[in-house]
Amino acid sequence: MKTAQATSDRIQMMTPIGVVLAIATVLGGIVLKGSGIHSLWSAAALVVVFVGTASAILVQTPATTLKRALKMLPWVIKPPKNDGPGLIKSVVGWGDIARRQGLLGLEPQLEKEKDAFVKKGLQLLVDGSEPDTIRGVLGAELDGRRHADLIAAKVFESAGTYAPTMGIIGAVMGLMAVMEHLSEPSKLGPGIAGAFVSTVYGIASANLILLPLAHKLKGLVNEQARTREMLIEGLVAIAEGENPRHIEAKLKGFCH
Repeated sequence: MKTAQATSDRIQMMTPIGVVLAIATVLGGIVLKGSGIHSLWSAAALVVVFVGTASAILVQTPATTLKRALKMLPWVIKPPKNDGPGLIKSVVGWGDIARRQGLLGLEPQLEKEKDAFVKKGLQLLVDGSEPDTIRGVLGAELDGRRHADLIAAKVFESAGTYAPTMGIIGAVMGLMAVMEHLSEPSKLGPGIAGAFVSTVYGIASANLILLPLAHKLKGLVNEQARTREMLIEGLVAIAEGENPRHIEAKLKGFCH
């Protein structure tokens, strides 16, 4: 248990470490190229890139999807619990109880479960539902939840596609401002450099934060769905009266 907890803690630290490295890469690169860190600051670029990207997302995304996306955001630091081996152990235990006491013997287990999906599956078992009914009911809920979560994760993917474009728009706006001062050569260099800050903001935020974040969320959604698929197969096997040892062997294939 301690080893599993330590592994989980290390996984949770990977995202913050990645974000810090991303920031260090940009700042270190600008310094090594001979510019000062101050050259990356531009209030106008911040407004154009980040407010512009947020505006595009608000236009594109339904309120319920946006709310779900923001709710999922903490997953990149603290992913939802997804203990496959522990769930297999529970399913095998339920199988043993069902063989000794019948499906009604699982009723006390309902009060111990906090996960709504697991609890619903156990309730279907206790109610004596047919295997096809269990698979159909839980499968429909699984597909609906996975679809909603993937759509929410794609909000950040969309932001990652809009940000570079907003960066280009900001750069063009900056160059337009520079063109108005062609008669003042001293302003050309700083003006052109400042114009491209928007491009840096857009491309860096997309490729170092937004797109990786979206892909990580989608991976977590699929991993969670895979575990729930395993649970459905386990519950169906119990309903069909399979030997708990056979159920265990079958479900371990989901954990590879």
